[in-house]
Order: sequence, then C-alpha cells, then structure tokens
Amino acid sequence: MHVTVYGPLRSATGEKTVQVDAEGETVRDVLDALVDAYPRAETHLTDDEGTLRPSVRVLVDDRRVDLDESVTDVESMRLFPAMRGG
Repeated sequence: MHVTVYGPLRSATGEKTVQVDAEGETVRDVLDALVDAYPRAETHLTDDEGTLRPSVRVLVDDRRVDLDESVTDVESMRLFPAMRGG
C-alpha cells in the first residue's frame, strides 16, 4: 500500500510517499508495518504507552478512518502526524 506522509513524518521516512507491505488487513496493521519499516516514525504517531496520539489523522479515500477499519481493497492512505510547537 502507498502511504503518503505529511509534516515531520517526512523526515522519518525520507520521502513523501512510501510503500508499506502490511501483513494484516486493518489500518492498525498498516501503521505497525510503517513503524517497523521506519522506526523514527513511531514517536510522531504514538505516545509513551504506544497509543495512537489523538491528533494523528489517518485518511483513506479522503475519509477519516479508525484503527480497526479494513483496508484490504485500498491502495493508498494519507497520514497526518501529531503536530508539535506553537
């Protein structure tokens, strides 16, 4: 699946769009595969307990999705990380 990343995630992935090969079928599986491939992305996505930060936005087909939604027929995802600063 192609994942387009925004903000500080680009520095973690090195590219705006990356290919992520997830083993499972949910948004959570894709995010886990992204972190496995790009470990520096984890701090932008999760808090100290490993929970997805509330400000992280995941969009599929321009629709915000939950972590447990199926993405089996999806070819791309957009990921907006938590933004810091003021």
